[in-house]
Amino acid sequence: VAGMGADLYESYCGSILATAALGAAAFAGDMQIQAVLAPMLIAAVGIVLSVIGIFLVRTKEGATMKNLLGALGTGVNTSSALIAVCTFGILYALQIENWVGISFSVIVGLVAGIIIGQSTEYYTSHSYKPTRKIAKSAETGPATVIISGIGMGMISTAIPVVTIAVAIVLAFLCATGFDIHNMISAGNLSKGLYGIGIAAVGMLSTLGITLATDAYGPIADNAGGNAEMSGLDPKVRQRTDALDALGNTTAATGKGFAIGSAALTALALLASYIEEVKIGMQHVGQSSLELADGTMKAVADANILDLMDYFQVTLMNPNVLVGAFIGAMMAFLFCGLTMNAVGRAAQSMVEEVRRQFREIKGILEGKATPNYARCVAISTKGAQREMLFPSVLAILAPIAVGFIFGVAGVMGLLIGSLSAGFVLAVFMANSGGAWDNAKKFIEEGNLGGKGSDNHKATVVGDTVGDPFKDTSGPSLNILIKLMSMVSIVVAGLTVSFHLL
Repeated sequence: VAGMGADLYESYCGSILATAALGAAAFAGDMQIQAVLAPMLIAAVGIVLSVIGIFLVRTKEGATMKNLLGALGTGVNTSSALIAVCTFGILYALQIENWVGISFSVIVGLVAGIIIGQSTEYYTSHSYKPTRKIAKSAETGPATVIISGIGMGMISTAIPVVTIAVAIVLAFLCATGFDIHNMISAGNLSKGLYGIGIAAVGMLSTLGITLATDAYGPIADNAGGNAEMSGLDPKVRQRTDALDALGNTTAATGKGFAIGSAALTALALLASYIEEVKIGMQHVGQSSLELADGTMKAVADANILDLMDYFQVTLMNPNVLVGAFIGAMMAFLFCGLTMNAVGRAAQSMVEEVRRQFREIKGILEGKATPNYARCVAISTKGAQREMLFPSVLAILAPIAVGFIFGVAGVMGLLIGSLSAGFVLAVFMANSGGAWDNAKKFIEEGNLGGKGSDNHKATVVGDTVGDPFKDTSGPSLNILIKLMSMVSIVVAGLTVSFHLL
């Protein structure tokens, strides 16, 4: 809960600050102050309206999974609608230029978040066909459960990716007044990027209720474990199982929401990187640029397009392509390292449990108490030790690429890691959630029920799905943003290394 909360909070702050910086660059005079204040005010109002949405979540006794999902949907959708209305009021009061268009950019972000949430719900809840098909595939063994889950996870990436693509274009156009013929002119580009940034703020403005639904999942899961270990009435466990299944879906929704917002925020961070490069050039004493057509331009007056031209950030530049390949590879390398880390930590845990069964007599009969603290220590120490290398790798990669391939290589690296990481994260989160809920579907008495061969096959799927949805998938969101932030921090160093 703390890890996912910190991750989403970082996206929240990143989107607000990146949008504020883009606003200062896109607007002039007094309008700069309004552009900087707008994302902060939208986020602030969103907190209050999210709390109102939480109080609207209600359900009746004996509610089905669809009833439970509907209750959560009521809270999220009501908060989103209220934020959309308030956005128009905030931007009108600020009298920001093209306030109607920018308000629609915020609404684009809100709608994109809702669509990603609904898509995740469809692919991970056992109320719908995809997860039930995975459960049905258990009739031919664990292998087909794994194959079915991986295939479904891959298919599930289509809607979120298309949604983000459409959201980027619409948010950009709304902020530029739908000036399609001059989309990437210098003036429109800055305002369009501001529109994309404020769309990310809109998507994250419901964070109060979105994070609550995400955190709810592990709480419901542990409540079920407590009910079973305490020997409570089977009806209690039945209810907690329903809530746990819902929690698997909301957790997957939260992860999709996090990576979707990271995709929008990353575009704003790319623009911030170019601004930092510009500042770095001025620090090393470079006052002018020679553009591709031979014209000279002062660095202080250069816009994003001028800097793209100067550093040759095009698909025909091999440095950009090499950076993109390395960025895409980083997403898969990071996943591989984190999954292997889970495997090693799990093996240490199994060995400790076996040792305790051997040496502490009476555990199985309930006459002796296991050493729980030792098992917890293995998990915490293992997590800290195993994440050292992946973390250092994520920090060193943008520095090394910057030194070897320059600004163009870093831009390629960030684009490659963003595109591959986004798709891979959605795939892993949805596969993991679906495998878990396929097991829950059988445990509710379907396809042979708990203890059957079908159930055992889905347990294997769930075991594979845990590192997918709880470790590797969520960590990709952090990888994307960490590499972006490190690139921004060392932008001056990258520029000075290649210019001096």
